[in-house]
Amino acid sequence: MGSVVVSVDAELGWGFHDLESPPRHRVEAGRRGWRSLLSLFDRYDVPATWAVVGHLMLEDCDGRHHDHPAPPTWFERERTAWADRPDLRFGRELVGELLASPVDHEFASHSFSHVLFGADWTSRRLADAETRRAREVAADWGLEPTSFVYPRNDVGHREALAKSGFTAYRGRTPTPEGIRAILETGLGGKSLLVEPHVDRHGLVNVPASLFLFGFEGRLRSVAEPVFGDPMVQTARRAIDQATAGDGVCHLWVHPNNLTHPRDDDRMRAILAHVDRRRADGLIVETMADVADRVLEAGDAIPTAAPTGSGSEADVAADD
Repeated sequence: MGSVVVSVDAELGWGFHDLESPPRHRVEAGRRGWRSLLSLFDRYDVPATWAVVGHLMLEDCDGRHHDHPAPPTWFERERTAWADRPDLRFGRELVGELLASPVDHEFASHSFSHVLFGADWTSRRLADAETRRAREVAADWGLEPTSFVYPRNDVGHREALAKSGFTAYRGRTPTPEGIRAILETGLGGKSLLVEPHVDRHGLVNVPASLFLFGFEGRLRSVAEPVFGDPMVQTARRAIDQATAGDGVCHLWVHPNNLTHPRDDDRMRAILAHVDRRRADGLIVETMADVADRVLEAGDAIPTAAPTGSGSEADVAADD
């Protein structure tokens, strides 16, 4: 019997602050989506791995971060265009609501300020600072995250994670995404299950299976009224695959993906299906649960990753 993992990239404005023209509808949807997801997880008693950007947990700052080795312009939007938007830069009350949830969610890290770990300009010193500062802020809340989700899934500097005390990360997906996922799983029967494994740094790679908002815009608007939501159908197939066999169905989402009630409907339908399949033996895990299980099974020797974009060969250059 397999399992389902749901991971959440909780970032508010930090997911977009480095973009020249951030998508306004998503920037403004972060808080709404956060609370909608929490409510839906509560309703279906589904524990998720919430990877939170550390800066959200600060009470205040001047946007200078003099002791941070990021490029000089990295915090510029915080100091300028968003200087009067604390709702995009901070989220202490949202983190408090997450921690107060009756569901046993995992608190994980999404770095301190959403630095791209695989970027050419990200040095080991910067990666160390991002992981160290994120853990310091979490420690101020009495938290000690063990799972890490790379900003934009840009895997790199895994040695910095291991040094900082993390034990698991969400790896790149070896499975199709977006329209390919819909077509290859629906027509070709391709599996969306992944196999977590220990990498050469001793970290458990829990690869992603399916991004739940990879089919949007005009295509979704045309397809949904006729065929129903294709992403719901694809997620249900992946969940059914996990129910029928071994492996992990690792679904992921951003709160800011929930910009409209129909997005809430998508998540409601997917989580309701997870809940139904539990009666058939499906297990719901967090990334930390998976990591503990893999390590307890004695898989402490680094193993080869599944073929595809999540393989060790593809990320080795980042280290």
